[in-house]
Amino acid sequence: MQQDRLPAGIRTLAVIEALLDAGVPLTPTAINDRLNLPKATIHRICQQLLEAGWLVRDMDGKRVLPGRRLAAFTGRLGVFSRYLQARIAILRRLSETIGETCNITIPDREGMFYLDRVETRWPLRIQLPVGATVPFHGSASGKLYLSTLRRAQRRRLVHSLRLEPLAVNTITDPERLLTALERIRKNGVGTDNEELVQGMVAVAVPIEDEKGRLVATLAVHGPMHRMSLDDARRHVPMLRDAAAELRAVLLEGRLDVC
Repeated sequence: MQQDRLPAGIRTLAVIEALLDAGVPLTPTAINDRLNLPKATIHRICQQLLEAGWLVRDMDGKRVLPGRRLAAFTGRLGVFSRYLQARIAILRRLSETIGETCNITIPDREGMFYLDRVETRWPLRIQLPVGATVPFHGSASGKLYLSTLRRAQRRRLVHSLRLEPLAVNTITDPERLLTALERIRKNGVGTDNEELVQGMVAVAVPIEDEKGRLVATLAVHGPMHRMSLDDARRHVPMLRDAAAELRAVLLEGRLDVC
């Protein structure tokens, strides 16, 4: 039977099977290279699996890999273990060195999506769970992402956002936010000074693809009584080193598919 005539449930299983057989994250297009389904069909199936938690997005926001539900259901997450373990190991080492929570986020439609996180061992910590989405305008990662957009695109997006106050220092004026984004664009470091959560600061650096484009962000955040914004900025060199390692992991995963 031709793939495009398969029942809907079998098509979904074929997508999962193709991803598991590859053993590395794939884009919907790369999955479809193995299946030859209609383009709209493959994207719809992947989106449904993402929304249901069977798949999750990779750091570049384009590729997908098994989510917790799929891992528990199939027991075949081992094929991805080297890739995922390398990513978490880098994040864990960074968190333990700095002593605060570190996370990886990717741009999503509504804000920055929390992809991975390693928490500090301090009993008091600010929890932003994996799978959560935080607004672009209030987060270090979100502002860093916005700063990388072309100026005209950045201006349009900023003026379309609902700049709601989230904490004491949230920037709610579009022009003030655009000015802040221009500063971030020049130094390549996103900052959050009690703009997302009261009493929390954060800094973020980009994780880039082979063309130097931001595909994800690496950030550290913590309560102000343990880490000031200046303290957080002093960790930027370590964050950049870890981001370079994560970039290497990302590119290695892509090369494994070629």
